[in-house]
Amino acid sequence: VQLQASGGGLVHAGDSLRLSCAAAGRTSSGYVMGWFRQAPGKERDVVATISWSSGGTYYADSVKGRFTISRDNAKNMVYLQMNSLKPEDTAVYYCAARRGNYYYYTGVGDYDYWGKGTLVTVSS
Repeated sequence: VQLQASGGGLVHAGDSLRLSCAAAGRTSSGYVMGWFRQAPGKERDVVATISWSSGGTYYADSVKGRFTISRDNAKNMVYLQMNSLKPEDTAVYYCAARRGNYYYYTGVGDYDYWGKGTLVTVSS
C-alpha cells in the first residue's frame, strides 16, 4: 500500500482547506485510514480515522465539528476537509493505513503504512 497526501498550504485563521490522500494498492476494503498531524516539537497525534468498509469515523476532540474525514472507494481516495482553521492546526499532516474494519485505531503504532506529509500552516 502506497499513500500520497496532498493539499497542504498556507492559509489564514478561519479559512478552509481540503487534504487528499491517494491510496495505491488493495485498500478498498478491509482497511482503516487515518489522518495524523505533527506540530513542531510535538508528537504525532491522530486527527481522524475512517473505516473503508463501514464508513465509521473517529475525530480527535480538538477537531470535532470543524474537520470531516471521507473516502471515495471508487477512486481510492481519502479526504480531510478542514474548516474554521486555527493557528494551532499548523502541522505536517500524514495519512496512514492499516488492515481492519473497525475505525477506532488512534495510535501511531496501530498503522502500518504511511504517506509523506503535507504541511498546513495557519496564520493568525
